Amino acid sequence: SLNVVFAPHVQQEHSLTECMAWCLLTSPVRTLQLCSALCAGHNKWSKVKHVKGPKDEARGKMFMKFGMMIKIAVKEGGANPELNINLAHILEQCRSKNMPKASIDAAIKSAAKPASQHMFEARGPGGCLLLIEVLTDNNSRTHQEIKRLLTKNGGMLSDGARHNFQRRGVVVVPGQNITTEKALELAIEAGAEDVQETEDEEEKPLLQFLCDMANLNKVRAFLKEMGMEIMSAGLEFVPRVHTLLDQDHLDAASTLIEALNDYPDVVRVWDNIQTDS
Repeated sequence: SLNVVFAPHVQQEHSLTECMAWCLLTSPVRTLQLCSALCAGHNKWSKVKHVKGPKDEARGKMFMKFGMMIKIAVKEGGANPELNINLAHILEQCRSKNMPKASIDAAIKSAAKPASQHMFEARGPGGCLLLIEVLTDNNSRTHQEIKRLLTKNGGMLSDGARHNFQRRGVVVVPGQNITTEKALELAIEAGAEDVQETEDEEEKPLLQFLCDMANLNKVRAFLKEMGMEIMSAGLEFVPRVHTLLDQDHLDAASTLIEALNDYPDVVRVWDNIQTDS
């Protein structure tokens, strides 16, 4: 059966009874489930105060991370985006952010240089779990620096965190003017497994459609055909279980993740954090 999850804004307060509802479709094997606010994929960092750096610096850092994502995608599936779906989606994101073509081409070419991809498993403030994806030409140096950053900011390396995440296809579209019923309907018709409500950095509503990795192109194509603006589409590590953090632990986790992301060898940091709003 298909279990479609819709997560409401965490800012809204609902009782468990109000949050849980079952709707049967005409197909006897399909069930829709609306779950409690604990499933919400809202912008958990909205309450964390950040000191914004210069826009040019932030833009440069974003392009650097995109370059690393391109290298990993090429190493995993080759340099032809027509044959490498993950690379195709990353390149689409790069272009949507106006990354210079010369930088994209340079990243694809440099994928041939010696560098290894690693995933560090860690535990952060409040017991949250982290996956730290790195691309490095010096494993020992990177391992020591990741360990130092974790220790300095209330975290530690912790085997087993990877088991709490599963790699899934994620397609993100704007969430304005889309009702709960419409989101569920789109998810089922697109072949997605879950749909979650979330927010961007400016707290604008977004919808995340989660699917099996093999169905990513199909889900993306259907949503685009339905007139949805595709903001991003790609493979992500999605937590199976979330760790609930209070404000103090959330602030500490934000500081840790920011420190990790500032380290040049780090590509992305995945977490299972949920706030207690």
